[in-house]
Order: sequence, then structure tokens, then C-alpha cells
Amino acid sequence: MTLKAAALPNPTISPERPVTNDPVQGGRHFAFLLVDKFSMFSLAAAIDTFRSANRLLGRDFYGWTTVSADGDPVMASNGLPLKIDYSVADLPPVDILFVSVGLTTEFPGKSKVLAALRSWGRRGNALGALSVGSYLLAEAGQLDGYRCTIHWENRAGFMERFPDINCTGNVFEIDRKRYTCAGGTTSIDLMLEIVRGDFGSNLANGVANQFQHERIRSAGDRQRVGPERDLTGKSEKLRRIVELMADHLDEPLSAVQLAKSAGLSVRQVERLFLRHLNVTPGRYYMRLRLERARELLRQTNMPILDVAIATGFTSHSYFAQSYRLQFGRPPSEERRTTY
Repeated sequence: MTLKAAALPNPTISPERPVTNDPVQGGRHFAFLLVDKFSMFSLAAAIDTFRSANRLLGRDFYGWTTVSADGDPVMASNGLPLKIDYSVADLPPVDILFVSVGLTTEFPGKSKVLAALRSWGRRGNALGALSVGSYLLAEAGQLDGYRCTIHWENRAGFMERFPDINCTGNVFEIDRKRYTCAGGTTSIDLMLEIVRGDFGSNLANGVANQFQHERIRSAGDRQRVGPERDLTGKSEKLRRIVELMADHLDEPLSAVQLAKSAGLSVRQVERLFLRHLNVTPGRYYMRLRLERARELLRQTNMPILDVAIATGFTSHSYFAQSYRLQFGRPPSEERRTTY
């Protein structure tokens, strides 16, 4: 029987019990498909959310399993090896299969993983992704017709590679049987949303408090808005204009259009940016466009001229000049650099 939120007015902390991967009967079980060089932080944030929920519940309602292409141990990006429970072909039924990928989406056994994801999706099972894992779900055709998200650093390349997929750039997305998040601390937010759906906000808040997680973000929260990583506490009209800029990088909006969107005059918008960000709106907009250009140069094989056009530049020479002024190197040198 599912425990209702009303039964948890004040979750109490139970003494730490030995961690088990097996949920109690009637609980939920999740699998994490790990690819070499996966992010340990994203994985730990996800699993520890369920571990803490079990602790506050006083029982092992949530369980988890690790999976790899062939069942062999996998090395995280920080160099730590992780024991694996199953190969992807031998994975028993679970509630959601999450994919966790590192900085590269090419790895040994990739064909096995893609085939397994396609098979899993054809059977109507739930799939999820931490950070760049969304790229594998898309390659397997499992995000067609779904909203999703991915780490902001990879979003530009993802959108060029999969232009028909709605990649929102929010901290996480839940669309029917697809669960995706931007990785890092957003793994906590996605799993807390699952906990909240199972037991209500009281338990979810209790888990967040254990992690000193100041605010549980919703699917509507953007993961990053412009060069300023956090505009919390700043003008709501400023946030609206910055979000509008970020959504129109290929065809930049005019100063008049931006001002009208916030119900301000052009001069008022200029004062708003100078007061809060110490930069003019035009210069800020240029930074956004050039940051997107750098992401495309690093993540895709698009010709430099196409990158320029995709970020609102009509002249190759003006793009190259602006890029050098912003980053101290020409676009061609950025393309030759390996990250």
C-alpha cells in the first residue's frame, strides 16, 4: 500500500541502516545504465536521494541496480571504478531505466546499448537520462515526440543533431514515460519529484533538508540563463528579457522588441542591465550569441560559416572578429582544440 503524504507530518530520521539495493515488496526499483567516464556526481545525487528517502521512511521502498553494456565494471570520469550488477541484455524489469553518459557518446558496446534502449522503449517501458544521457536516448529514437532536457553545455549540439526533438533547457523534464535531467544537482530535483509523486511534498522536503538542498526546483526552472549563472533576486523583467534573448540567438531581436516584451522603454532596459549586470543589453546579447557559437564549434562539425549564421551573424569576417574579441582566439583555433 502506498504511504500518503498526510501520514508523514514530520519525517523523523531513522538510524542509518545497512544500504541494500533491494526494495521491499510493493516498492520501486530503478536501473542506472552507466557508460565509461560517466559522471559519478550525477549518479550519486540520484541514488542518494532514494537512499535518504528510505531512511526517512524507515523502510527500503526504493531500490536501485547498476547496468553496463556487458556487465563489466565501469570507470567514472573521476577515475573510480564501479561494480555493475547486470549487463544491459540481462536486466530484469525495473520501473525506470536511466542512462548516464560522460563527455563522449562514443564507447565500446554502444550498439548493444542502443539496441537495448530501442527494445525497452518498444515494450512501453519508462526511460530516463542524467545529463548527456539524453543524447543516447535520442540516438535510439526514444525521445521522438517527447520533451526532454540535457546539460546546458551540450544543448546547442544536441539541437543541431536532433532539430525535431523539443529540448527545453530546463533543469528536468518528465513527459509521460520519459524522465530527463541536466545532471549534477538537477539529478536531486528530478528524483525528488519522483519521491513527491509517491509520497507527497513533506517527504520530498525532508530529503532536500538532509542534503542542505536549499530549494527544490520544478521542471519549469531553467538550468542556466546567460553568462550570469544565477539571476535569483534580480528584476523579474530583467530575467524575462534575458530568457527572450537566449531563445532568439539565430535571429536576434531588436532593442525595441526586447523593451516592448517587458513593457519598458529602450532606455529603461539599458538602465536595468547596467544596474544589475554592469553591461549594456547589446553587449550582453552578443555574449550569449558567442557562447552558443563556442558550444557549436566544440560539439559539432558544422562549418564555421554555418555556426555564424546559427548565432545571428550575416558576415563571416564580423563573426570571426567578434569571436576573437570575446575569447582571445579565432573560431578556427577553437575548432582545432580537443576538450
